[in-house]
Amino acid sequence: MEKIATKIPGVYILEPRVFGDHRGYFMETYSTAVFEEMGFTNVFVQDNQSFTAQKGTLRGIHFQNAPMAQTKLVRVTKGAVLDVAVDLRRGSPTYKQWVGVELSAENKRMLYIPRGFGHGFVTLTDDVEFCYKVDNLYSRECDRGIRFDDAEIGVEWGIDSPILSEKDTKSPHLCDSDCNFIYGEV
Repeated sequence: MEKIATKIPGVYILEPRVFGDHRGYFMETYSTAVFEEMGFTNVFVQDNQSFTAQKGTLRGIHFQNAPMAQTKLVRVTKGAVLDVAVDLRRGSPTYKQWVGVELSAENKRMLYIPRGFGHGFVTLTDDVEFCYKVDNLYSRECDRGIRFDDAEIGVEWGIDSPILSEKDTKSPHLCDSDCNFIYGEV
């Protein structure tokens, strides 16, 4: 597996080795030994999967406040998305900066997003299956979101009128949220 740095330290693109022949392909998407070799020591405790029917659907920007913050390892098994990680750690040299990566069933890339980051994606195709591992269990009490179009962050989603959930339409701007991430503490 190849570990590729992004413009934000701690956020990585992971490209698995894919072995293919006339029957199809095989790839390893997760191995504790390989991840430890790459410097990742997280213990993933929950796997999640979502399905999104329509192109142009935006999910996010989501996170869980501490003490239930989550590292995420995300990938797409069908279709394609623009996946976004936003640094929400007050005091970080990259605070409010974001990185976007196209993840697709075709390119088989994954994105590693550490604790202290918000996460979202917009579907680039219909019928998207999105999978992710997290290193902390879901907590309704700590579940949070911020506006996908927060001008302080300025994510370039590539879409003017995304399809949103009710939750995402009601999410606050970062300046109005109770996000509790502090650089060096998450």
